[in-house]
Amino acid sequence: MKNDKEPREGRRSILGWVAAAALAPLALVAGKAFAKIAKKKLKYQDKPNKGQRCHDCTQFQPGKTADARGTCKLVEGSISPNGWCLEWEAPPKK
Repeated sequence: MKNDKEPREGRRSILGWVAAAALAPLALVAGKAFAKIAKKKLKYQDKPNKGQRCHDCTQFQPGKTADARGTCKLVEGSISPNGWCLEWEAPPKK
């Protein structure tokens, strides 16, 4: 009986390793998706640039009021609704 179980355990072990190897790149991508970028690297500024401002960007997450600082999906730290950075992205047209 011992010989009957060994092949199954071997196959399960191999399948487990194959599944882990297949999912590893997804875990790396997911981890990087949540890492925010430093303001300096994205040339963030607390003022608009050519009419573009964080409040109008798809990445901006507003604060408690319209004038309150919010956050960004990409930039670390608090963000002014009137700010701007290199990753500014216009919302999709309706």
